[in-house]
Amino acid sequence: MSAPLQSVLHPAGPDAGIISQFAWVLFAGGAVIFVAVMALMVLSLRRSARPVTPRWWIFGAGFAFPVVVLSALLIWSTWRSAELTPQTSKGALTIGVTAKMWWWEVRYHDPASGREIASANEIRIPVGRPVYLGLTSTDVIHSLWVPALNGKMDTVPGRVTGLTLRADKPGVYRGQCAEYCGEQHARMALHVVAMPPEEFDRWLARQAQPAAAPNNALVERGRAAFLEQRCQACHTIRGVAGNARLGPDLTHVGSRLHIAAGTLRNHRGTLAGWIADPQAIKPGARMPAAADLDGETLHALAAYLEQLK
Repeated sequence: MSAPLQSVLHPAGPDAGIISQFAWVLFAGGAVIFVAVMALMVLSLRRSARPVTPRWWIFGAGFAFPVVVLSALLIWSTWRSAELTPQTSKGALTIGVTAKMWWWEVRYHDPASGREIASANEIRIPVGRPVYLGLTSTDVIHSLWVPALNGKMDTVPGRVTGLTLRADKPGVYRGQCAEYCGEQHARMALHVVAMPPEEFDRWLARQAQPAAAPNNALVERGRAAFLEQRCQACHTIRGVAGNARLGPDLTHVGSRLHIAAGTLRNHRGTLAGWIADPQAIKPGARMPAAADLDGETLHALAAYLEQLK
């Protein structure tokens, strides 16, 4: 996978391309106006400069220029905005996204089995196909923004809003909560992984399966530690324990690129560090520290989660 990209100036989808045009037009227009104002300032400082009647300045710079420029921008932006993809689930792959403090719950529908598939902090989509995100929140107003794929959309408690994404090429595109939502707002990220359609179908079929069984003694010890520590009170691992939704579903957590809502790369070391003391990494997170775990058990638990792919 390529490095995560989070930039409105590097669009990877049709809607993001239109928004990027808006940005470049505003940048260029602002630069031209800045240069013109600086040139007038220099001209005004010349002693030999011919004075201009104030009323012409008021009419030309204060009325005629803004009217012409803003009218042109209004007409052009209205025309281009009409080409943005309608925010509708019709004909699109639908994915549910629920914003929480401070992570994202992501839910898919498996067309083969009809089961709902839960993930967290990562949205996988097929390249070239419109994807409709049904957005809501369980606590405060958040906002989902993946600059390389589209504009931002608020997630509002008690309501469902929609955002359509389409990626034209495979890649990893970073998203972010764009509405201040509390202490860890800055660490509430997610990644959109755009995959070739056939690869996405295979991935979705794997995600519909229950968790993989332990394949060695270390992983078996980690599975036992998961149950002994009552991790299932907040987390679900399908085929192992519970149906809790207080924390992210961990059935296939090992297949995700990041943990802690985009804060850490996902591997055994970061998993162990996160389990041991989440507050040291993300103060205010609602996951308690596992202070009573010895080093060997912590290592086994991290190994178990790592192999859940």
